[in-house]
This record gives sequence, C-alpha cells and structure tokens, in this order.
Amino acid sequence: MRNARLKALVLVVLCLLPVLGGLRMGLSGGNWLPLAMYPLVSLVSLLLYWQDKQQARSEARRTPEKVLHASELLGGWPGALLAQQLFRHKTRKVSYQVVCWGIVLAHQLFWVDYLFLAGRWGGLS
Repeated sequence: MRNARLKALVLVVLCLLPVLGGLRMGLSGGNWLPLAMYPLVSLVSLLLYWQDKQQARSEARRTPEKVLHASELLGGWPGALLAQQLFRHKTRKVSYQVVCWGIVLAHQLFWVDYLFLAGRWGGLS
C-alpha cells in the first residue's frame, strides 16, 4: 500500500471528531450509541467490501453500491476507508469516491456542529 503511514494518519485524524463527540455525548447524556456504532458498523462495512471484492474476482453477483454507501452512512465509513485501501477496492471509481467522501464530510460536519456550534446546524445540543 502506497503512503500507508499518511493514509493511516488521515484515518486517525478523521476519526477524532466522532470519538470526541461520542465521548461527550456519552458522558453528558448517557447516550453511548454513537461511540459503539462506529466500530461495529465499520466492521460490517469492512466485511461488505471484502465480500464484494471476492465477488468481483469470481465474477459473481456483486454487493450493490447503495448497500456499501448505506453502511458508510450509518457510521461505517472508517471501516470502508480502511477496506478500500486493504483490498484495493472502489478506489479508482470517481463517482463512488465522490459519494463516499461526501458521507465522510457529512459525518465530520455533524460532529463539528455538535462539538463546537452547540447544534446550530442540526438542532442538537
């Protein structure tokens, strides 16, 4: 994997806001669901990517992109980003990457709003 250290650093930096936000949410209101969901759904995303890569190699029926994106949207984007690099899968399809990174951006904006703007954009405080 080219630039593995840089890619790992980017993934860690992107995960900081969800971890901090999830901790704050859990400590302030007792809602630990976001902190638990990110790793669980990331594992599901990683497994979906692995399965899709195997299906692509054997020319079997593929996992629909909307299923992969749904897992990213539900919080599995860290696992999806990791899987893309580990399996070299979906990294060159520009239309797919635009949606994937849009989902990552949406998650980042949600946590910026929650942590720093008191929920002004989304109504959460």
